[in-house]
Amino acid sequence: MPEILPDTPRTPARRVRAIAAAIFFVALLSVGGWWAGRELTAGEQPTRAPLGGARLFDQVVSTIAQRYVDSLDASEVYDKAVAGMLRELGDPYTTYLAEDRLRRLNEQISGTYAGIGLQIDIRESWPVVLEPINGGPSERAGILTGDRIVQIGKESTRGWTRDEVSRVVRGAQGTAVNFIIERGDQRIPFSIVRDKVHLRAVQRVALLPNGVGYVDVNVFSAQTADELRLAVDSVVRMGARALVMDLRGNPGGLLEQGVAVAELFLDRGQSIVQLRGRPGTASQTYTDSVPQRWPTLPLAVLLDRSSASASEIVAGALQDHDRAIVLGMTSFGKGSAQNVYPLSSGGALRLTIARWYTPLGRGINRAPSVDADGEPELDTGLVTLPDTVKPRYRTDAGRTVFGGGGITPDIVVGDTLLPVPVQALARAMGKNLGAYRDALAREAQAQRRSMQSPGDPVTMEMLNAVYRELERRNVAPPRAIFDAATPWVSRSLGYEMTRVAFGSDAEFLRRTQDDATLQRASSVLQSSRTPRDVFGNIEKPTVTVPLRP
Repeated sequence: MPEILPDTPRTPARRVRAIAAAIFFVALLSVGGWWAGRELTAGEQPTRAPLGGARLFDQVVSTIAQRYVDSLDASEVYDKAVAGMLRELGDPYTTYLAEDRLRRLNEQISGTYAGIGLQIDIRESWPVVLEPINGGPSERAGILTGDRIVQIGKESTRGWTRDEVSRVVRGAQGTAVNFIIERGDQRIPFSIVRDKVHLRAVQRVALLPNGVGYVDVNVFSAQTADELRLAVDSVVRMGARALVMDLRGNPGGLLEQGVAVAELFLDRGQSIVQLRGRPGTASQTYTDSVPQRWPTLPLAVLLDRSSASASEIVAGALQDHDRAIVLGMTSFGKGSAQNVYPLSSGGALRLTIARWYTPLGRGINRAPSVDADGEPELDTGLVTLPDTVKPRYRTDAGRTVFGGGGITPDIVVGDTLLPVPVQALARAMGKNLGAYRDALAREAQAQRRSMQSPGDPVTMEMLNAVYRELERRNVAPPRAIFDAATPWVSRSLGYEMTRVAFGSDAEFLRRTQDDATLQRASSVLQSSRTPRDVFGNIEKPTVTVPLRP
C-alpha cells in the first residue's frame, strides 16, 4: 500500500457555507433556467420532482453544460465537479491524478525513469550540468559537471527552463537524444541513447573526520531499505563508530519502505507504526520481524520542516524505542496513508484511507489552522503547538517525548528563518535572483584553476568580482545591503568554487563545516560508545506534567 508524497496545501472550501451555497445554486439551476424559458400564469406553481443524489448531480451538470454563460462541454463540467468534490473533503492529500501526474508518481515510487540521467540548473539563461547521475547514460558518455547544453536536436536551448529540458531528454528507452555542449572554448556533439535511470534514494555516503558515518535518505522509493543497508555497511567498513541518518527534506514515499528502514535499527517484536482507518475498521500495527543489523552503532536522525510521512514514521519509531537521538526542527506532520485507485480515464484517485501513529500512540498528523467558524484553512499552514501544551509521552527508557503532530526533536537546532541580511539581499534582488546565482557561478569558474584545496578561503577580491558582475548586468543591489550579507555570500561562493574545482563530494564536506544540525549531531555521537550514550547530554524536562504510558 503506497503512502504518497505530500502535496502543496490547497485552500479548502468552507464545508457548511459551501453546502448551503451548493443547495441554493442547485435550486437556481433547477428552477431559474425554467423561469427563463417561459412565464408562469397567475397562480401557477412550478412542477417539482424529488431529486436523488445521482439524478440531482446529472441534472446540475446537464444544465451547466447547456446554459452556463461560458461554453463548457459536459466532460469539463464533470472534471470540475470531481475537483470540487475532493476539495470538499478538506484533505490536501486526497486528489485526482491525471495521466501525467500518475506517471510522475510512479517514477517517484519506483525511483526509475527512461532518460539520459542529468541533474541540471539554468545559468545565464542556459541549461548547465550540475552532475551526471551516477551510472546513467550521460556519465557513461563522458558528460561532465559544468558542461553547458547549448543545443538539443536543431534547437538552441537558450532561455529554456529545467522542465523543458527534462521533457525533451526523457523519452522511450532505446531512443537517442542529439545535443551539443560547450566545454570551455569547445563545442562537442553527443548522441546518447535513453536508458533506464535509477534515482538513488541514498545519494551521499561519507565518513566524517571524527569517525562518524553519514548517510542521507532522500525519498522512500521501492529500493530505499536495500540501498540504506548497503550504504551503512559501506560506511561501517570505512571505520564509522556511529552514524548520522539525514532525513531533512525527505518528503516520504512508500509506507512499507519506511517500515523496512525502521526494521534495520529495531529489535524483533518492537512496534513501528499503527494505522487507524475509518470508524468500525480494525487498526493495523506493523511490528519488526527481524533482528536489527547494527545493534551497537550509536545513531542520530536529522529532521527539518520538510521531513514528512515515511520520514516521520522512521524517526518516531526510533525515538519512541530510544534507538536514535533526533535533532533538527519539528517535522512537517503528514500522518496519513493514501491508496491509489486506477480510473478508466487513465488517471487515478489518490485517497486517504488511514492515519498513522507512533508506537507510543503519538499522532503524526498536524491539523490545519481553522478560521473563526472552525473550518480548515489549509492555505495558512498547519498548527504548531508550543511545547507547554503538547501531550507528553514516555519512551521505553522513560524519556519524555512530545505528541501534537509531527516529530519534535530531542535537540532542537537549526535556523527557523533566513538571517535578516540574507532576507534583505533577497528582497533587493527580487526577480533577479537568477542573475545572482549566475554571478556566483561565473566567479567560481574563474577561480577553478587557481584553487589549491577544497577549503580555500573566499577573499574580498572575489566578492568584489561578484558585485561587479551584478553591476555589469544592471541588477546590483545597494552595496550596503550586499556587504551586510557577505558572510553568507562568501559561504555560497565557497561551495560553488569547491564543487566546480573538486566535485560534489568535496563540496559536501565543505558544507558540513557550516551545518549546525550536523555538527551538533556529530559532537553528540563522537563521545558515545553505545546507542544509549547519545542521550546523556539531553537536559531533563523542567516542567512536571502527567505522562501518558
